[in-house]
This record gives sequence, C-alpha cells and structure tokens, in this order.
Amino acid sequence: MVTNERAVVADIMTTPLETVSPDVPLVDAAGTMREKEIGALLVTTAPPSIVTSTDVLDAVAQEKDTAELDVADVMTESVETVPPELSLNETAAMMENFRIDHLPVVEDDYIGMVSSSDITAYLS
Repeated sequence: MVTNERAVVADIMTTPLETVSPDVPLVDAAGTMREKEIGALLVTTAPPSIVTSTDVLDAVAQEKDTAELDVADVMTESVETVPPELSLNETAAMMENFRIDHLPVVEDDYIGMVSSSDITAYLS
C-alpha cells in the first residue's frame, strides 16, 4: 500500500485518456463527459487544450447557444500538465495555485488525466 505522502499521480489518474477534436460540437463533448462520467476531455490541438464540464456550464450561464458551439469556442488552451511520478501533494498544490481542477498527465505522450476529485477521493 502506498502512503499518502508517497502517492503519485500514476496511482490515481484516469486512463485511458479521453480526447476530443476542437471541431466537435460542444453538446457532443458534454455527452461524452456524461457517458464516461468524467469532468474533462483533452482537446487534440497543438499545444493541447482541455474542455471541462465547467466550460460547458459557463457557456450555459452566459446564455450562449450551446447547440451552435464547438469545443474550440469554450476550451482552455495551452494547459498545464503533470508527469505521472509527481506527488499528489505537489499536484494538489499546483491545482490550488493555478485554480484548476484537471491536469493532463504526460510521460512521452499524454497518458491520463488527474482531477481534484481524484485526489480528494484518494486522500479521504
């Protein structure tokens, strides 16, 4: 058993990584997140971006016509990433510092996603 002090991102990250193209309708991306029970998708752009359930909620709150939006219209570009061997304490501090809830996990390629709720669930 890994202790909380030694736990790393690889211990709790979600795999396989779910991705979406920037030209996919936002409604379809939201459906994928709901179906997979996840809060974010990596967007296949260079550099990679992310679309989250919060991005969808923000679009609704701003009274945008979500039926007319693509992922590219609401995604966050050039996202922060973490390596799989980063400690959960450092990852949580990074999320708090940048005020983000999801981080793509990168080794040689994108391999997973870690969320603040993953960390909270693991530590509780």
